[in-house]
Formats: sequence, C-alpha cells, structure tokens
Amino acid sequence: MTHTENTPQTTVTPDTTADPRQGLLKAVALAGRTVAAVRPEQLDGPTPCTEFTVRRLAGHLVAVLRRIALAGRGGDVTSLPTVADDLPDTAWQEAWDAAVRDVEAAWADPEILGRTLTLPFGSVPGAAAAAVWTSEFTVHTWDMATATGQHPDWDPELVAISYAAMRRGLPTGPRDGAPFGAAVDVAADAPAIDRLVAWCGRKP
Repeated sequence: MTHTENTPQTTVTPDTTADPRQGLLKAVALAGRTVAAVRPEQLDGPTPCTEFTVRRLAGHLVAVLRRIALAGRGGDVTSLPTVADDLPDTAWQEAWDAAVRDVEAAWADPEILGRTLTLPFGSVPGAAAAAVWTSEFTVHTWDMATATGQHPDWDPELVAISYAAMRRGLPTGPRDGAPFGAAVDVAADAPAIDRLVAWCGRKP
C-alpha cells in the first residue's frame, strides 16, 4: 500500500458558520450510542487508547462531559477527575444522560462561545473549546468502536471539525507531555476518520 504524509487535503472543509455547540452535541450523541452498544463481556478489553480499558474509557467520557458542563458554568475543570471510577456497570447510562443534560444547560447561552474558558492546557474561547471537545469525543468514539467491533456512521462535518482542531492543537513533531503518540502516515485515499485518528497517533 502506498502511504503519504498525513495532510489535510482530503478532508471536508469545516463549516465556519455552524454553531460549534451543535457539533459537540452530535459528537457526544454518537459516543453515547457507541458506548451503549458495548456488551458486558467487552468491558475489560483493551482499547487503542492504551491507558484505558473499555470500561475506563466509558468512565473517562462521562468525566469529560462533567468537565464540559463545569466549564460552561465558569468552573475549574481540573477540580474534577478525568475518569468517573465510581460508576457501577449498570449506572453509566443514567450518569451519561444526566451529564448531557448538564452540558446542554450550562452551554445554553450563545455568549459562551466568545467567553474565555480555562482548560487543562490553557485558556481558549468557548467556540474553540467546543471544537477541541468535539475532537476528543470523535477520536474516543473511534477508540471505543475499534475495541468493540462497531462501525459508527461518521458525520463528515464532525470529522472535519475534529481534524482541523487537532491539526491546530497537535504539533507535527515530538509530542512530549501530550496524551497522543506521534502522527501515523496513512494511505492517500484513506477515509477521513482514519486520517483524524492517525494524526492523533492511532494506527487505523
């Protein structure tokens, strides 16, 4: 197979007029459907995100939702854990749904898109934060789907938003201190989702 440098030419151009909150909620919804389809016997299995089993990745996504809601209320996201380890396997759906409602309420005011939010890696406008979290949910949905044999229906616009955000946020060279490995080269005709996850250090 012929490989090429992971460059963005083959991706959809993100719609800069779209409300980033809607993209985030779509990414969250796809992640939620993917996690809901996990079978109990798969929970202890590994994922492409090597620090997480399937169970811990689901708990991480719940924790990220809680952080997004807290950020929307002007809180310090680092005050919350990165994994919701307190959830029994039978309680994650209720926790997920509650966290989504909290995100929707905390981000209801459009002015949040121009407000400065403090994330673990720095302070950014709400619109940029929404794009970063869209990326996180999209990549982790791929992790979860790959670990559990699922094939989500990827939204080209969300993948494009995620790819653009990750191209801005992740350096081409060494990524010391970042929770991502080096970018992986992919085939010139690789699907957009493969290009995204490869840029984030996964091997599609």
